[in-house]
Amino acid sequence: MPRPIPIPRSRRAWIVTCAAPCAAGLAAAYGLNTSSEPEPPPKKPVSAQCAALIESIEGQLAKNERDGKKGGALAFSRNRGAGQEDCGDALRDHFGRHGGDR
Repeated sequence: MPRPIPIPRSRRAWIVTCAAPCAAGLAAAYGLNTSSEPEPPPKKPVSAQCAALIESIEGQLAKNERDGKKGGALAFSRNRGAGQEDCGDALRDHFGRHGGDR
């Protein structure tokens, strides 16, 4: 019959017994987090009409920034003329989903 492993009785032995696996787990988690940086999502192709709209908006934003008008609001109309493409997804992808900084 094998001898049972003696249970540590001193406070120092208990601390080492608990700290060693914790340190190993933290080191493993840190290694996994640093080794796998998320890749940026691939860019979706944008139609020429949406690219022109984005370029126009970028120009307006640059003009406002040159004029010293920072922190303004940018609003879009949901009305489209006949034959115009809905560029909402392209605008959200370019400028951010939640209206944050570019």
